[in-house]
Amino acid sequence: DPEPKGEAIPLDVLYEDADLIVLVKPAGLVVHPGAGNWTGTLVNALIHHCGDSLSGIGGVKRPGIVHRLDKDTSGVMVVAKNDAAHRHLSDQFADHGRNGPLERAYRAVVWGRPRQLKGKIDAPLGRAGDRTKRAVKREDSDDAREAITHYEVVERYHEKPDGTSLASTVECHLETGRTHQIRVHMAHIGHPLIGDPDYGAAFRTKANLLPEPARAAVNRFPRQALHAFMLQFEHPATGETMHFETPVPADMQELIAALRAGAP
Repeated sequence: DPEPKGEAIPLDVLYEDADLIVLVKPAGLVVHPGAGNWTGTLVNALIHHCGDSLSGIGGVKRPGIVHRLDKDTSGVMVVAKNDAAHRHLSDQFADHGRNGPLERAYRAVVWGRPRQLKGKIDAPLGRAGDRTKRAVKREDSDDAREAITHYEVVERYHEKPDGTSLASTVECHLETGRTHQIRVHMAHIGHPLIGDPDYGAAFRTKANLLPEPARAAVNRFPRQALHAFMLQFEHPATGETMHFETPVPADMQELIAALRAGAP
């Protein structure tokens, strides 16, 4: 059946009114139905929760969906409940906050430590030879699209006398919102996300450099260590600046605690 049905999947709702709903998407939940995931998605949960009060602009498979998070990325999302709200929110995301209050921020746990503790990654992204992966492309490539990420190292783990670290937590602010942007950009500068199966698999053996319990925590971590902790936007009806933050989920808290343990 091409039209998704409502399913009683629990939602962690931060705010809701007649125009929109703000929620925390858990890791492992696909946003909308697609190949291999026709049921059990956020859209199915939203249809059950909201009934008919979801924007239809995204089509029957993506009602109300203004922006997305990867299946294994957790964090704050906003969903439109009518077409006017959807258009207004979509315009904000398309503008990337250049002319309004829209802002998106993430926490990521990465391998190593960027040489510059604060920086800007300006590297166009495009398809990487298959349907799902992305890669940094030359600006003159046919499918290259502007992609800019601002990052800042907020904590370092097992730092050495030469200033390098085995791992770090970074805060990333998006100036654009491309598919897999943070994951590809951090890998591009040599610091892929811990647990990232697509862009960080070559770094898995680095876990052997960690003492216990960090080594075990990294080896069992089942996803990319990425959480969309902050979302800010202009309310489409009132014009009010809406700001939402949510702490990193338990699995990332456990990972960070293990990385801290035994560190000098």
